[in-house]
Amino acid sequence: MEHRKIIILGSTGSIGTQAIDVVGQATLEDGTPRFSVTALSAGGGNLKLLAEQAVQLRVLAVGTASDDAVTLRSLIASCAEAAGLAGFAPEVLSGPDAATSIAGWGAGTGDGADVVLNGITGSIGLAPTLAALGTSAILALANKESLIVGGALVKEAASPGQLVPVDSEHSALAQALRAGTATEVDKLIVTASGGPFRGRSREELADVTPEQALKHPTWDMGLMVTTNSATLVNKGLEIIEAHLLFDVPLDRIEAVVHPQSVVHSMVQFTDGSTIAQASPPDMRLPIALGLGWPDRVPGATAPCDWSKAATWTFEPLDNVAFPAVELAKEAARRGSTCPAVYNAANEEAVHAFHAGRIGFLDIVDTIAQVLSEHTPGSQLTLETVLEAEEWARARTHELLAGKG
Repeated sequence: MEHRKIIILGSTGSIGTQAIDVVGQATLEDGTPRFSVTALSAGGGNLKLLAEQAVQLRVLAVGTASDDAVTLRSLIASCAEAAGLAGFAPEVLSGPDAATSIAGWGAGTGDGADVVLNGITGSIGLAPTLAALGTSAILALANKESLIVGGALVKEAASPGQLVPVDSEHSALAQALRAGTATEVDKLIVTASGGPFRGRSREELADVTPEQALKHPTWDMGLMVTTNSATLVNKGLEIIEAHLLFDVPLDRIEAVVHPQSVVHSMVQFTDGSTIAQASPPDMRLPIALGLGWPDRVPGATAPCDWSKAATWTFEPLDNVAFPAVELAKEAARRGSTCPAVYNAANEEAVHAFHAGRIGFLDIVDTIAQVLSEHTPGSQLTLETVLEAEEWARARTHELLAGKG
């Protein structure tokens, strides 16, 4: 167990703020901090919080996707003065490439990170992911979309052991896989809460509202991820991610509905044994494990209370009402840029749903239509991924132009 320097991408979002909680509480055996944060980046929607974080953590560099570096510097100066740190002035980067620059900040110097946590939401996290993998740092990956759309690009860029999952399901799988060898693995089982519409038929989903879609029964997440959990697109993305992370064929990865969200995933072995990872639904545990991997961080979250009666249930996934998972598997089987098209079409359709332009069922129906029209190229490069995403977003807009 050793002190580690951390870079956090997406620091003002759900993953980023919880990571800062973990950093603030984790200590080594001698009582000194286990982690320190050297750099931060965020999208720019909450520059005040980003400035407060920069001062709180005494970072050396901070980046924002907005072009408002002047405002960010001013906010940092005000926060520093209020904290008795007048003169504190980290390097400030701004613009669409700021997160990519921050991801590789200090590499090759004494200020370089030991771990880069990518907590960005969406496929815009791909370039920062590749930048982090270009360093010697461990990449703690919560930005599943970058692996899904980047596919072989990301896997080829990663050194052995460099890529560590932070999604609760994939963290659970990584933990359970320690119980056996790769040849002993029979099946990966990814659990799903079922979201706010668990048990409803396709017909009953026709008129659900954006407000209802955002009322997740278990997790507190942002608009995109929460909506993806309601459609189960999130579970489809997670199955692609599990396939890429652990090299298990798609036909040996299943999703099962577990509304209590205590068992985060399971590994079934060839002898009939199933190893499950269980903990209360709190993202600080997989975040802490990602930062400390392969070591655990004591006290990351409270454990299950085995002195109290509890019931866990598991149900099969209704692929008729929620076809997003099978559609994701289809995209992954076709490979190349198809997962990028799946993800990009979904992001645009989700925004259209929340703008009141389309219905809930139109989200996945639109993904299916765009995916059916896509002809993937033979080579996967950053350029072809970006081109496919641009096409998918434009085509989605065309299909939805007459709606709403």
